[in-house]
Amino acid sequence: MARADTAPEGAFVTLPDGRVHAIVRGEGPDLVMIHGANGNARDFSFDLIDRLAEEFRVIALDRPGFGFSDAFDRPDSPVMQADILRAAAAQIGVEQPIILGHSYGGAVALAWALRAGDDVAGLTLLAPASHPWPGELGLWYRLSASALGQHLVLPLVARLAPRRSVERALEGVFHPDLVPEGYLDHLGFDLTMRREQLTLNAQQVDSLKGHLEAMYPGYPALTLPIEIVHGRADKTVGLQFHSERLEAEVESARLTRINAMGHMPHHADPERVAEAIRRTAQRASERR
Repeated sequence: MARADTAPEGAFVTLPDGRVHAIVRGEGPDLVMIHGANGNARDFSFDLIDRLAEEFRVIALDRPGFGFSDAFDRPDSPVMQADILRAAAAQIGVEQPIILGHSYGGAVALAWALRAGDDVAGLTLLAPASHPWPGELGLWYRLSASALGQHLVLPLVARLAPRRSVERALEGVFHPDLVPEGYLDHLGFDLTMRREQLTLNAQQVDSLKGHLEAMYPGYPALTLPIEIVHGRADKTVGLQFHSERLEAEVESARLTRINAMGHMPHHADPERVAEAIRRTAQRASERR
């Protein structure tokens, strides 16, 4: 039912183990966009894709198991997801892309860069999850990743959660910025509330800290241009635990801190994000 209510905006790339949904628009250098936790590529088609399609060929991908992409083997690591998305991008002729990653998608973008080396032109990271953080996840994620959560709580949430509860959750993620009018309908309420996606998202977020433990020692070897945009008021991915550490550890990373901005820079100030992407492209061109 969810898939009928929100139609795919793009096309499907067929790989040996499944299909990846890709929204492709525009012409120019390749710009790949990777969404965050429990989202899909429609997060970018709300505004950002059309804003950049006259300058880049924009390829927004649904991560495996999200949106309209198949779940493959339910990959829980950013590296495994990056490998699948790289293979899909190669099928449509992506070369030397700039990769934009938001939140969890930032971890996938970093994994892509670690795996692909010189095949990536640069990264633009929006409030990225990049490093292991102190403490534990909140109660909701601990519960939803548990056996009780996976087999009882999340199925009930998927079937019974009222729209208003999802709207409140979005308001918390965007805070102190406002959720743009029409955003939830565009993203797809039913699409994001599928049981399969909720359970996969819980597993991925619960295991993310361990995967970042394995990834972050490799960051100092990255030499490609990296532009980071992170709001100082972000309560979802802490600036000091992620982007500030990335800036300190990677010589080519440049961090733009935005006062009074929350976790969704590409909606709070999409033109500022577009400028960060253009800076990445300019730096990549100069590097070549």
